[in-house]
Amino acid sequence: MVERNGPVSARQVMDLDSPEFADFVRGTAPAASDTHVGELISLRNSTFFRAVNLIAASIGMLPTFLMRRTVDARGQEHIEKAKDHPLYRVLHKRPNTYQTAFEFKSYMQQLALRQGNAYALIIRGLGGKVVQLVPLPRGAVTPKLSDDWRLTFEYRRKSGGTVILPATEVFHFRHPVTRDGLNGVSLIDMARNSIGIAADAERAAGKLLNGGVMAGGALETDKGLGDEAIARLKESMAEDYTGADNAGTWMILEEGMKAKPFIASARDAQYDELRKRQAEEVSRFTGVPRPLLMFDETSWGSGIEQLGLFFVTYCLMPWFVAWEQAIERSCFTEAEQNAEQLYVKFNEGALLRGSLKDQAEFFKAALGPNQGYRSPNEVRAAFDLNPKTGDETGPDAIPQPTAAPQSQGKTE
Repeated sequence: MVERNGPVSARQVMDLDSPEFADFVRGTAPAASDTHVGELISLRNSTFFRAVNLIAASIGMLPTFLMRRTVDARGQEHIEKAKDHPLYRVLHKRPNTYQTAFEFKSYMQQLALRQGNAYALIIRGLGGKVVQLVPLPRGAVTPKLSDDWRLTFEYRRKSGGTVILPATEVFHFRHPVTRDGLNGVSLIDMARNSIGIAADAERAAGKLLNGGVMAGGALETDKGLGDEAIARLKESMAEDYTGADNAGTWMILEEGMKAKPFIASARDAQYDELRKRQAEEVSRFTGVPRPLLMFDETSWGSGIEQLGLFFVTYCLMPWFVAWEQAIERSCFTEAEQNAEQLYVKFNEGALLRGSLKDQAEFFKAALGPNQGYRSPNEVRAAFDLNPKTGDETGPDAIPQPTAAPQSQGKTE
């Protein structure tokens, strides 16, 4: 254990393998405030926690499929889910023995957001195909690039000692922004000033609530009041003018007494503006739209679908590409990469589904009637319905389009 002594009066205890100690050793510049911004402090910031949780949960809940692209004897291309490949189950159902696909992806995503990097040990089976992805302890892996451009990973074991792992045994998922091409940037480092100032503001608010004067006003009089008069005044105030039921009630004052309310000063208003500004600053680092962070005063109204589209397009889409290409880089064998038949696909359509009315209009246009680009069974599959054959009859048969009757012209 190492105790960090800084310009602040308090001391902070850090583990030798903690990210905070690594930052201290590297000489990370302090925040604009006296608060040391670590993982715990950042997650206590409601805006930062909401943004990280929203992105990680969205990535975790979206289905991830291993797809296969093939060409038949006629040269026609076909696309199908590669369900016969072990990696399909790893990505879609069970990456390891103790995590679901949602738990694995959301955990790796929030690590990439907070620390910039997330690592998992690749366990391969027959033919070198991936059968498990096991997350490695955070802060225990360091990528190394040799002089001949060979990538390896230094893994520090909990029991002691280090081991060098080849790139084929480590799944590395990182933030798209990187300063050296190997390590992703940490949002905690990037937003250190904003989170630190926000933490100082919250601490100041706590001190005000605990030790500050919260009276709404004062009662003044030029006459002296005896103990009996003061006691009667306190009793009257407690019974007749406190609580929600007495809100807005006018007071009846005795002995020439005058009421002097306390009004919030411009300094208090600026303090409140500071807290709002720091929430906006933190939100910019994540790219999550303001309404989704739950501190926007405007109404969503009918723009909720556009808000979801903005979130997917400008916030989540870069993460989709980062996930897909990281899996293809680390989990495909060399032969699979050369063949270019397999690829990974996030189903972002699950986040873009509109109302039933919007979906009905979309699929109606997709079906035709003359130049449709989807079949009835493809539409049924989108709603998890079983396919229907074309020769079925009765109420369960798929309706077939009928040609409009042609009018016959008159002959003379």
